[in-house]
Amino acid sequence: MGVEAGAQAARARALAVLRIRSRALAVALLPAAVAVVLLVGASTGHLVGPGWHAARWVVTPAAVVVLLAAAVIALVVARARPAVSPTVPVGEEQAPDLYRMVRDLADRLDVPAPSAIALTPDCDSWLEDRTHPSHGPPFAGGGDEDGINGLRGAGSKGMRGVHRRTPAAPVLVIGSPFLWWMRVGELRAVLAPVVAGTGPSAHPDIAQARRFVRGLDAAVAVASTRGRCPGSRAVCAGLGWVARVLLRSCRDHAAEMERGVAAAAAERAQAVDYGLRIVAQEQVGLAYAGWDRLLTRVALPAWRMGRWPSRLDAGVVAALTELSRRDRLAEGFASRLGERPACDLLEEPGVVDEAASLLAARLFHGGPAEPGPDWSPVDWQAYPEEVVDRKWRTDAARLHRVLDALGVRRATGGTPPEADGPTLARVMDHLSSSSAPPAAGPDAAPARPPKAPKAPYASMAEGAPGDEDQETERSSALAVGLTAELAREEAAAPAKQQASPAPDPGTTLLDTGALPLFPLQPPRTARELLTDHVTAMVCCAAMDTAGAAPGLDWLDGPTLLVNGERAADLTPRVLSLIEDGDPTPLRAWLVESGIRPEKPVRLV
Repeated sequence: MGVEAGAQAARARALAVLRIRSRALAVALLPAAVAVVLLVGASTGHLVGPGWHAARWVVTPAAVVVLLAAAVIALVVARARPAVSPTVPVGEEQAPDLYRMVRDLADRLDVPAPSAIALTPDCDSWLEDRTHPSHGPPFAGGGDEDGINGLRGAGSKGMRGVHRRTPAAPVLVIGSPFLWWMRVGELRAVLAPVVAGTGPSAHPDIAQARRFVRGLDAAVAVASTRGRCPGSRAVCAGLGWVARVLLRSCRDHAAEMERGVAAAAAERAQAVDYGLRIVAQEQVGLAYAGWDRLLTRVALPAWRMGRWPSRLDAGVVAALTELSRRDRLAEGFASRLGERPACDLLEEPGVVDEAASLLAARLFHGGPAEPGPDWSPVDWQAYPEEVVDRKWRTDAARLHRVLDALGVRRATGGTPPEADGPTLARVMDHLSSSSAPPAAGPDAAPARPPKAPKAPYASMAEGAPGDEDQETERSSALAVGLTAELAREEAAAPAKQQASPAPDPGTTLLDTGALPLFPLQPPRTARELLTDHVTAMVCCAAMDTAGAAPGLDWLDGPTLLVNGERAADLTPRVLSLIEDGDPTPLRAWLVESGIRPEKPVRLV
């Protein structure tokens, strides 16, 4: 499909969407037209009689009601604020070279240049229409109120209600990882098909069709808003039904229109850096893999601790560099680092990276919109001490609290007095199938120790005396206890929504960022929680008794460094203890590493 063919297909589908709008208007005007005919017929003496008189009394009020309803729906569709992707706006004074490169690219493609540039913490790029009056004019500055430091998009509240005299071009949204990992030439090649999309977007029919579809989508969102009075809910129900019917009618045509626009843009971009774009597409996939790994393995543990890494985009470069070192297939990628990175097109890359990192935490974890005492940034240099060490000790403390609640004794007979503290041996003895029950002096205790006073998780530790898998029973009870303890801690903590200012009635989650819009991982299972907590306890014992240190692996996240080397074989040994009740592999590793499980460890 060529440029003209794709553009013609898009225009044809846009006209189909507009015809649906015209039909809806005709349906709304039909009762009024019938009422006018009846009234005119009565005034001229043609439509007279009891039947026509009754018809006028029925049709005229119905026409008025339909007209009022149509006017309300049309007003909501026209005025409802369409959804806007959360982005970090970048003014021209903050990235003059980047704006110059985009304008040169638009000139080469013979299309209008984007009205502004924004960054998103994702590995994707697109054009976004922000011409609705509620979105305000395209941002041009980078002050604290509307720029990077404020993390406000083009639709900031201070610009609502400002109307444009002329329509603006779409905003170019660029994935922030691309700027740090890609070279300047690669970024230009990747953006060529995106920027080429401003050409079809400028066609009046396509622009009107897009505004109509986005208005319908916004009207559905308005109708779905909760917390309204019963009368408003009834009106919104009718509004939502009409908007959904029209949206379903337009859905296929709108999808085909966007495909035609994309095909025309891709065909137009063929003449610009085509060979380099093939190479750049490989970097897109690599950047996506590194970004996903960095968020799930490195950033997520910090977010759970109330800290947010302030240089995520710089971290993705380190992660991909580490990947190129480990993977023989990626050996050639390291040589690219000598070329000019695209982040050099920014005046202050560190400020932009910090803003994008905070926005990533809001989107993927639901953190507050602004830093605070319980939500502070952390540098990569301080990550091992302030995140990894604190995470392990917090998990170990939670593990021992649950053991206390289950009635598990801190020390067994024959152990030194100083072992009556939080020790790794206590955990291993409880989970081991060969562990003997606690004894006090020469008189051995019964096979199952007597029940302590009822604790929060005491019922979870009770099992049938004849169960054949006592180690599975113990690990399951401990896992369930950890899940309940963690849930209680999260419930007791202040709600994340309270960290952000109260939203206005017209705002959405995209504006406030109060909840994770795109959760990275499903909630951890009870067994995964138990594995993490036992591993944390082993790491604490290694740090306190064998001089090990917390570390950061760019691909795997928190890691334990024993004698300066990463302990990569720890997890299978922990799983052997949890799943099989066999402590032998873990004990052998502890002896080999010089770790003393009977020594108490320092907790948070």
